Amino acid sequence: MGCMVSRLAAKFAFFPPSPATYQVKKRDDGRLMAVSSSMPIPLADDGSLDVLLIDTKRGNKIVAFYLRNPYARLTLLYSHGNAADLGQLYDLFAQLKVNLKVNLMGYDYSGYGASTGKPSESNTYADIEAVYECLETEYGVSQEDLILYGQSVGSGPTLHLAAQLPRLRGVVLHSAILSGLRVLCHVKFTLCFDIYKNVNKIKKVKCPVLVIHGTEDDVVNWLHGNGLWKMAREPYEPLWIKGGGHCNLEIYPDYIRHLCRFIKEMESITTAVRLKKIRESLGLHKRSNTNTTTTSTAISTRRRCCKIKLRRTKCCWWPKCPESLIPKCSTKCCWWPKCPESWIPKCSTKCFFWRPKCPECSRPSCIKCFSWQCFVGGCCGSDEKEKEKEKEEKERQNG
Repeated sequence: MGCMVSRLAAKFAFFPPSPATYQVKKRDDGRLMAVSSSMPIPLADDGSLDVLLIDTKRGNKIVAFYLRNPYARLTLLYSHGNAADLGQLYDLFAQLKVNLKVNLMGYDYSGYGASTGKPSESNTYADIEAVYECLETEYGVSQEDLILYGQSVGSGPTLHLAAQLPRLRGVVLHSAILSGLRVLCHVKFTLCFDIYKNVNKIKKVKCPVLVIHGTEDDVVNWLHGNGLWKMAREPYEPLWIKGGGHCNLEIYPDYIRHLCRFIKEMESITTAVRLKKIRESLGLHKRSNTNTTTTSTAISTRRRCCKIKLRRTKCCWWPKCPESLIPKCSTKCCWWPKCPESWIPKCSTKCFFWRPKCPECSRPSCIKCFSWQCFVGGCCGSDEKEKEKEKEEKERQNG
């Protein structure tokens, strides 16, 4: 049932021009050229245009136009809407190439223009993957120098590829859709047979996203563009064209002006800035801050704590810590001398109140006077007894 509904949705989503507005022919030198069916001048007269036939993993051959700009620093991969082909878009491509100063690659989906096969969601995914591989192998374009542009239905394959490229330079969504079913029924949930589930893929895009949408779009409501912009991880300032419809946004001056500003800002992004954004998106800055705090805490602890680290024992007396100069150093400082009674770091419980020995009797000092006298027997007050004895002797002598 879901497969049948998906095919039905695909019939509403794809309207390839019939017949195609161009044809692909071979030159005498073996190169391909595109001939317009409505104009006597062949498109191949443009020396900056390469006409390509690209094989997809699903067995189709799709047509692609590559337009060079000698001053370009970035490349734009354009995925068009559902009712156009490359013959109709060639003039727009030429203008974008000049005004934006970019190289531009446009392609026809399977079943569009001179491309073989039938249009479907899975075919469009295979189409854009094949075009991206061609840009990498034939023209040496890396994802760091690539901007993906998706118009209407083209937002589906655009976000599909963007979600797989973490170092992509940027994405432009022009009159984009949240999903195929949401265009038809305005539902707020996703079903298994829905097509182009952009509402899920936009969250996986890790580069700046520019959303362009007309406020009077009667095909794809403005709420689709607004929803995608709100869900983007790195949203760029959107362009809401007042009075703009679904297929006429290019005629508004704000369109090319805002797009030029976006391209210039993407050109100015350095590798260091991009790496910083990637780290922030992955949450690495939090880990680094935690590590720095832990390291600083460890260093400060080392400075405050003594070099000899032993367990605190039950012995109640020890001298001041040479580092902190307080009687009882903080719990992290564990320095004290060995107990001279037991000569072990951990003082035994027998030596609970240890003090220097009395020189008279070699016993611990008196607890009352804390002097060098013994508290046993006649040690305490022995001086007075001796004086009394001396008096008694003197009295005897005098008597």
